[in-house]
Amino acid sequence: MSRLIIAALLLSGCIVPAPSNEPSQQPVRAAAASNVPAMQVPNGANLGDKIEITQLIISPGRATPGDSVKVSAFYRVLDDVQIDYMVFVHVEDVDGHADRLNVDHAPANGQNPTSHWKKGDVIKDDFQIYVPPNVPLRGLNVLMGFWDPKTDARLPLRNPDKIRSDNNNRILVAQIPVGPAAQ
Repeated sequence: MSRLIIAALLLSGCIVPAPSNEPSQQPVRAAAASNVPAMQVPNGANLGDKIEITQLIISPGRATPGDSVKVSAFYRVLDDVQIDYMVFVHVEDVDGHADRLNVDHAPANGQNPTSHWKKGDVIKDDFQIYVPPNVPLRGLNVLMGFWDPKTDARLPLRNPDKIRSDNNNRILVAQIPVGPAAQ
């Protein structure tokens, strides 16, 4: 069985204005190398009445073996956060044939711990998912959430009737198709 090995490179993170629904203000643009437009995925997962995953922007909107996709996750702070949570990101083969990769990381590249977040802040968290060559994949499921590394407890999903999850506080935030580069 092929073993899926996906490397994650953390980029940057900061407090940003909330993304707008106005097309002229969208940070979505076509990927230069593959001509595949970015994919904007709204979410709305309420985690512990503390953090809402508002949306992800994945660029390009299709993964190519041997390349990476940039993921920008946006979080709205619903209430002041007292604990330094980590973001967990589980990347899984949509067909279940390859091993899962954990892309756990400190949000905002470790520059803005969750204990500094204040109600109303919007946080941008950038990271990359690398898709190795020679691994037959049709697509990737991206599941994520927040967890406390001291207790290993995850922030609970408060609106499971509206958000796709695995009932273990892992939110399915995106399904990224995998295919050859656009011609």
